[in-house]
Amino acid sequence: MSDTHSPRFLGENSPLPGSPEEADLDYVPNPRAGELYLVRFAAPEFTSLCPVTGQPDFAHLVIDYAPGETIVESKSLKLFLGSFRNHNGFHEDVTVGIGKRLFDEMRPKWLRIGGYWYPRGGIPIDVFWQSGAPPADLWLPDQGVASYRGRG
Repeated sequence: MSDTHSPRFLGENSPLPGSPEEADLDYVPNPRAGELYLVRFAAPEFTSLCPVTGQPDFAHLVIDYAPGETIVESKSLKLFLGSFRNHNGFHEDVTVGIGKRLFDEMRPKWLRIGGYWYPRGGIPIDVFWQSGAPPADLWLPDQGVASYRGRG
């Protein structure tokens, strides 16, 4: 985790990290520390690689979190998510790994991730992880991604 007061990527030409392990996530002070609110990031064009075939896998990720002392800087999150483009991983490992890394580094009050993976081989896989029970009084909207229904 880099310095929480000066984001490294804002206003800079930032190449895509070669792997999720090489990606740095930046965190900045929560401008509403002490308030209970929800932040949502949606990545409808997320990609990684199948660890068996090497073919691309596509997902719509939805990340919801209730900030603690810090928030994740969005450009660093985009670079982190983009670093999965050449990463081999099963849907379960990728989805849960993203959620756990954000939770472990940022230390929000609560975090959940929904990974809505598009079908390959005829089977869509949806993967969900959350850090625990959500705080009382936190408004939790539906993630808004319908189950896969094909073209019909």
